[in-house]
Amino acid sequence: MDTRIIALANQKGGVGKTTTALNLAAAVAEKGKRVLLVDSDPQGNATSGVGALSNDAGHEKSIYHCYIGAREIADCVLPTRSKNLSVLPASIDLVGVEVELINMENREKRLKNLLRSVRSRFHYIFIDCPPSLGLLTINSLTAADSILIPLQCEYFALEGLAQLIHTIRKVRKNLNRDLYIEGVLLTMYDRRNRLTLSVANEIHKHFGPQVYQTVIPRNVRLSESPSHGKSIFEYDATSTGAKAYRQLGIEFLKRIKTRV
Repeated sequence: MDTRIIALANQKGGVGKTTTALNLAAAVAEKGKRVLLVDSDPQGNATSGVGALSNDAGHEKSIYHCYIGAREIADCVLPTRSKNLSVLPASIDLVGVEVELINMENREKRLKNLLRSVRSRFHYIFIDCPPSLGLLTINSLTAADSILIPLQCEYFALEGLAQLIHTIRKVRKNLNRDLYIEGVLLTMYDRRNRLTLSVANEIHKHFGPQVYQTVIPRNVRLSESPSHGKSIFEYDATSTGAKAYRQLGIEFLKRIKTRV
């Protein structure tokens, strides 16, 4: 099985990265694909967003324990309420993993090597990266086949993007020469707002056909669903947010098919 690993990254916080990671993963799982959501963010929002354990001091089966060699990934993967969707949870311990990795051999390839043992069990693996360009994100980009970049339609959308592109180039040069940009996703989209349209035009100029046609609107139900430990499809399947992520899932799979 040709498993695809996609990292969702943007060092700017509040762009809808985790919301996209868990809802795109759920949308693809809805289509009958076996999906693993890897939570590589110490905040553990993707973990709690699918209703799994997060930041529990007594919980010793998380990605952190895999990184330090205390657990195998297969022991830590949890099922979710969504059919075909599993999660590799994060805990607050992950905050310290970058320090623990410093003296480890091939530290940038740790996640890539760990995922080898479960890769064949899934059609797609989505990695939710932390909002930084540290060692956890470098590990995710080294493990991934491609990167999906969520960008909010606001004034500072392109701020810091040059740094992310620079990091992608460095990872390509030194660690993962096959890494490519899967797509750029416009989030927090408001068609009535002139600024939204202006920012969207700017992003299309920079990225052209790499920008998804599907846009993710501002939607209260989307904001509420993670606090209930549910994907948007479980929380409110008829909301505009659910419709948008369902459409994104279709477009994502279509693009993958044309690339094969």
